[in-house]
Amino acid sequence: MKYLSTALTGLLLAGVVATAPEAAAQLLDPSTDVPANLGTATNGQSSLKQIIVTGINWLLGFLGLIAIIMVIYGGFLYLTSGGDDAAASKGRTVILYAIIGIVIILLSYAIVNTVIRIFEGQPPQ
Repeated sequence: MKYLSTALTGLLLAGVVATAPEAAAQLLDPSTDVPANLGTATNGQSSLKQIIVTGINWLLGFLGLIAIIMVIYGGFLYLTSGGDDAAASKGRTVILYAIIGIVIILLSYAIVNTVIRIFEGQPPQ
């Protein structure tokens, strides 16, 4: 478990390091106007609100992926317990906590997007 979280953290940091220089170079280029260049550096999103909402949705999606991986891991533990009650119990616990995490992530996604729509003056969907 410790190694899985370390590997996932490493992958996340590698993705940030790989994309950060390009975005920073576009934003910090003195020959261009930063507000005009903001849409290019952020894939067409030109307001801070849009960037924050996209970041939150991306983070929730990433957490959902981790939760799905944990469900698979818990299922693997449960299936390979070989009749050992402690190992089977650990597998069931991992699956239960991962499902609780998925529910929390889905509720967070719904709450964030509903609040943003209310502040924009649009009716919630």
